[in-house]
Amino acid sequence: MEMMLKVIFLGCILHLASAQLQSGFYSTSCPRAESIVQQVVVKKFSADSSITAALLRMHFHDCFVRGCDASILIDSTKTRSSEKDAGPNLTVRGFELIDEAKRNLEAACPSTVSCADIITLATRDAVALAGGPRYNVSTGRRDGLVSDSSKVNLPGPSLSISDAARFFTAKGLTINDMVVLLGAHTVGVAHCGFFQDRLSNFQGTGKPDPTMEPALAATLLKTCGTQSRPLSRDPTVFLDQNTSFILDNQFYNQIRSKRGILQIDQELALDSLSAPLASRLAANNNLFQQSFVNAMMKMGSVEVLVGNAGEIRKNCRVFNKPGGRA
Repeated sequence: MEMMLKVIFLGCILHLASAQLQSGFYSTSCPRAESIVQQVVVKKFSADSSITAALLRMHFHDCFVRGCDASILIDSTKTRSSEKDAGPNLTVRGFELIDEAKRNLEAACPSTVSCADIITLATRDAVALAGGPRYNVSTGRRDGLVSDSSKVNLPGPSLSISDAARFFTAKGLTINDMVVLLGAHTVGVAHCGFFQDRLSNFQGTGKPDPTMEPALAATLLKTCGTQSRPLSRDPTVFLDQNTSFILDNQFYNQIRSKRGILQIDQELALDSLSAPLASRLAANNNLFQQSFVNAMMKMGSVEVLVGNAGEIRKNCRVFNKPGGRA
């Protein structure tokens, strides 16, 4: 009962925050804001189409720690470690794109567009460039004043569906939202270290994970090595082995064929809490794309700062106010 009340309360907060965000928030104060961000994203995407995955990951990691407040962008200081330097965030990238967009926005409209909105807009634009739908984003987020590496607690790649779902429901999101948002892995990559145990010694059995297709496990073993004899580097592999740079529903078709790379991905197709929706998404790309848009808009409203809360940073890596804590 206590957990149910907590989720209802968080859902109310999410609704109130969404109500204070609005489409075209900068239409008067900075009319070219969205086009300025889009130009930077288009330029980066033309040189590196993997930026879509990078921005989706940044957006998720930001929103799941203190809400969508750009706290992930803050650099650590000599005395304090920011979210950026927490273990799960060490491989987050795309910061230079956000920096460039912010510089261009400051030149056009000083102290007007938040870094939190830049992340949200840039992610939306990258999704469209990767073949996903272009959707309207409500803006008006403010930037947070706290970034603490010790507060970073994100769902890991080996969690069960029920355990992972707790992270999402704690943010006012549903299990269905989780199933859809994990579909972002259709353009993602993972370091071998996150799934190496599945290839040869799953849970100490001395054998590969039986839920992974044997041919895929053998192929990945050549790329990654074993836990006892890892390669000197930690290579990455595509989480979608088919359409690796396109935001589509092929990810779900692959996990239904036992070709999920991460354990959590494969569990989506096996667990009774998630398998029915995963099957429907695998069968209908339009359903996936519309569901993905809805889930992204919902996630982008998690615990946002609006009105006079927080600040509008001049530099996304540094707090304006002396009271900011990193």
